[in-house]
Amino acid sequence: MSERTPEPKTVLLRRGEVHSPADPFATAMVVERGHVAWVGSEGAADAFADGVDEVVDLDGALVTPAFTDAHVHTTATGLALTGLDLSGAPSLDAALALVRDFATARPADRVLLGHGWDASRWPGGRAPTRAELDEATGGRPLYLSRIDVHSAVVTTALLGLTPGLGVVDGPLTADAHHAVRATAFAAVTPRQRAEAQRAALARAASLGIGTVHECAGPDISSEDDFTGLLKLAAEEAGPRVVGYWAERDIDKARELGAIGAAGDLFVDGALGSHTACVHEPYTDAGHTGTAYLDAAAVAAHVVACTEAGLQAGFHAIGDAAVTAVVEGVRAAAEKVGLARVRAARHRVEHAEMLTPETIAAFAELGLTASVQPAFDALWGGDDGMYAQRLGAERARTLNPFAALLRAGVPLAFGSDSPVTPLDPWGTVRAAAFHRTPEHRVSVRAAFTAHTRGGWRAVGRDDAGVLVPGAPADYAVWRTEELVVQAPDDRVARWSTDPRSGTPGLPDLTPGRELPLCLRTVVGGRTVFVRPSE
Repeated sequence: MSERTPEPKTVLLRRGEVHSPADPFATAMVVERGHVAWVGSEGAADAFADGVDEVVDLDGALVTPAFTDAHVHTTATGLALTGLDLSGAPSLDAALALVRDFATARPADRVLLGHGWDASRWPGGRAPTRAELDEATGGRPLYLSRIDVHSAVVTTALLGLTPGLGVVDGPLTADAHHAVRATAFAAVTPRQRAEAQRAALARAASLGIGTVHECAGPDISSEDDFTGLLKLAAEEAGPRVVGYWAERDIDKARELGAIGAAGDLFVDGALGSHTACVHEPYTDAGHTGTAYLDAAAVAAHVVACTEAGLQAGFHAIGDAAVTAVVEGVRAAAEKVGLARVRAARHRVEHAEMLTPETIAAFAELGLTASVQPAFDALWGGDDGMYAQRLGAERARTLNPFAALLRAGVPLAFGSDSPVTPLDPWGTVRAAAFHRTPEHRVSVRAAFTAHTRGGWRAVGRDDAGVLVPGAPADYAVWRTEELVVQAPDDRVARWSTDPRSGTPGLPDLTPGRELPLCLRTVVGGRTVFVRPSE
């Protein structure tokens, strides 16, 4: 990405398909000074041709609103893109071989950084031991986060650099994990950090993502990392970055430039690491996970944020953690008023283990569910990680997107990258073809949650849709024919009857090729153009 450059004041895009509720048959669009000025038909576009600064011939391409990824860890994403990625390792031996090769290739790194191992998918189901990692790295400091980023394995050398921790074995969780992660990330230089952030934002732009919600905090990154990212995004051409700081110090969140003391403010951990807080013990472990905040702490934070005019938000995955959030937000509403709490649009990140009662509470309290459909694609199903941890019956209740929508709960879709990759169309597909059929939503609903839903989650109802007056955040796609896809897998070719009033979207049936991003524009500025093939 490069520094922002002036864009033509007025651009006409024509001879394509424009996804707009203002005109479901639009084939052209005019952008002026960073906003959509007009959408309509090819014939009407002729009236604008002589008065624009640039004409873009879409040659049949599809124009949609740019995606918003509502949960990203930008620097960690960039480090995974440029560093050691173990997400594709099929076995423990393969992972250790990748560690050896990476250590050999990076002799100058003060601390070796890697991400993505998932022992639940390996034969034997065992994580690498400290002794195995010591051997593979030649005794150098190494930090390897599990795919859910809620536990890690490290070498003896990294433990030695972490004050007060001592020598421990096995995957590290909770405070021990936060301590080694802080040590590892402190070794990243400002230059490395900026390079990682640029790499992550460039990848996002190449996928048609116009906005990312950075979910930072003192247990996740650092203040310098957060403010540096906001500064870089403001100065360089790329996706918008909306920042959340996960700390109960609301003055600090505001000082750092966050729009909320929210994001990954942990109420619990993650299912894969056995740290999500659940009512009934794990099937494969004799405990109920880890609770970081109780309902009283949630209530106090929601009251403080509501009175300060900031969003509050919490990371809650297990059913016990979600219950604590609901009870806390309800207590806050009793103190400051339900209308004020609803107006603040507080958020819950992940919200995987929900019941009919907690779903109804989300709707009542105006909570936005910031969720990640790719989690189900990766870990769902009767043989997936969820079933290993919880048993098949409980696992089938996870990520009930359809029930949330039926209850009127606002949805915002994200990736939690680097936990799962930046992949917006894959995310839409995962929601529409959920492994548990009763949780599926239509492609149209999923697309809305990944575009307009992200804007609504930050309090903007005028964006994420291509209508006159909206911000000109859009992407251009090469794709096959457009269809209307229902949540029961039925695919109807796009009706030519104007009474349907439904813009088409790409056919996302599993096995079909996903759309290819040709161009991404943010606020009227082009931030990505695919090179000509």
